[in-house]
Amino acid sequence: MYDKGFRVSGPLFAAFCLARNEPEGRTSARLGLTVPKAVGKAVERNRIKRRLREAFRMQRAEIDAKWDIVLNPRRPVLKTTFAEIEKAVRKVVETCASR
Repeated sequence: MYDKGFRVSGPLFAAFCLARNEPEGRTSARLGLTVPKAVGKAVERNRIKRRLREAFRMQRAEIDAKWDIVLNPRRPVLKTTFAEIEKAVRKVVETCASR
């Protein structure tokens, strides 16, 4: 995925997007999360994953089912409001949809 797709970078996370050729049977885009231990302890990493999943879920209707997106959060996401996270995820979704 990392070789064939494209990368969208931001202050909160790096996103890797890949358009799949066979979206038949899929009803929505897929999200993957890679949260390294350097970001924080397990409780913090789990909180980040929950917040990112929810922000993606809220944007899912706007993106084609052919997309696979992997988010790799950075440390600043710990102290960021949910509205800012949602805005950053929206930017990734819009970038993927425009390609």
